[in-house]
Amino acid sequence: MSVNYPLREQWFGNVRGDILSGVLVALALIPEAIAFSIIAGVDPKIGLYASFCIAVITAIAGGRPGMISAATGAMALLMVDLVRDHGLQYLFAATILAGLLQIVAAALRLNSLMRFVSRSVVVGFVNALAILIFLAQLPELTGMPWTVYAVCAAALAIIYLLPRVTKVVPSPLVAIVVLTVVCIWLGLDIRTVGDMGELPDSLPVFLFPDIPWTLDTLKILLPVSATLAVVGLLESLMTAQIVEDMTDTPTDRRRECAGQGAANIVTGFFGGMAGCAMIGQSVINVSSGGRGRLSCFIAGIVLLLLVVYASEWVSRIPMAALVAVMIMVSIGTFHWKSFAELKTHPRTANLIMIGTVVVTVATHDLAKGVLTGVLLTALSFTRRVSAMLTVDDEDAADNVRVYRVRGQVFFASAVQFANSFDYLHAPKKVVIDLTGAHFWDTSAVAALDRVVLKMRKHGAEVEVVGLNRASESLVDQLGTHRDGKAGFSAGH
Repeated sequence: MSVNYPLREQWFGNVRGDILSGVLVALALIPEAIAFSIIAGVDPKIGLYASFCIAVITAIAGGRPGMISAATGAMALLMVDLVRDHGLQYLFAATILAGLLQIVAAALRLNSLMRFVSRSVVVGFVNALAILIFLAQLPELTGMPWTVYAVCAAALAIIYLLPRVTKVVPSPLVAIVVLTVVCIWLGLDIRTVGDMGELPDSLPVFLFPDIPWTLDTLKILLPVSATLAVVGLLESLMTAQIVEDMTDTPTDRRRECAGQGAANIVTGFFGGMAGCAMIGQSVINVSSGGRGRLSCFIAGIVLLLLVVYASEWVSRIPMAALVAVMIMVSIGTFHWKSFAELKTHPRTANLIMIGTVVVTVATHDLAKGVLTGVLLTALSFTRRVSAMLTVDDEDAADNVRVYRVRGQVFFASAVQFANSFDYLHAPKKVVIDLTGAHFWDTSAVAALDRVVLKMRKHGAEVEVVGLNRASESLVDQLGTHRDGKAGFSAGH
């Protein structure tokens, strides 16, 4: 559902699909929110309250209808040291500050930096996340009784076979409800949601972090909050791009950044921890028919109602059924065509994709994986562009040599440019034709200075011609060789 559609359509253009998918997402969010709370070293209710607040606020203020935001593992990992060393109140304050920084990022339009993330990085990010989602389910399947595997297999069968019969109700939701009833009826002794931690018995209340508001406190909070803000925006914008591809609709990225910030601010004041968009839950939502803002809103509201007012029933949901849903998510998330693309895509693109996957899976840190991919992309781009620079020379007349430069001259190609001239055998006059070239930075201008001055040193008169308007302006501003000893003319 496009963010350009009327607000009414964003909310109520797909009511039935959004409600059903929202209920399913709420059920799947519960064990994950509890697990992420355990990772962060806090009470399960902290993650559950966070998931409720973030889902509801991003549904209203976010820029990506159909995307699910809540407490996440990537963010939880960043909170461990702060909680251990300074306590829960500092976590709430760090969450609020992270939200403020995200709003500042939106105001500065830092979301535009996402255009530097290549497709290879996105594919690597998706594949790595699919692998991490699957690996996260293994503890629930390792060393368990046969009944766990039977329930998981039955859930997968319902998930994949039911859509062949009917798509009226999302098959993962049917799998969870049916297998919960069967497990209770048969009295199966298997691990349930209730075994993961105690569910809250009250609604969240407004609180003000009980910390000293001093400069020393800010020094403690700022590094953690800045990291939370960056990772949260990175994961949210990457997830938004994936949802775009699944739904063929655009995202208001600036609004999404601001919406994530607003959600974290509210979360911090209501006793929750920082969060961001969740690719796994977003895939569940979209795959189950969720498209509008209502799906994320329903997910948050139903989550809170379930854990507070229906905790007795929710706690009896078998983890094996939820594991099956997450396995479905990992299978659906993985970009299976990437195996075939290894044969057809350039080696550099494959290296970027694989590098992103390896670093992300090895560190369990999505930000490090994406950063690795972006750096590899930058290195690849720099190498390709610098290789496109050519400098040809010809003797136009007696004691006149013309050098024709074609390509981009910048920090990576400046040395190649300077080394392409024959200084020792310089004729009486040298013409440097830059009609087919463009100068980008100080390194490029410094290289041109070096060429002209060295040619003069060897007795040549130097004429530089063909500079385009932008390059001419840069050379005028930064160049040091225009002191009346050579002729210059610019071609526009």
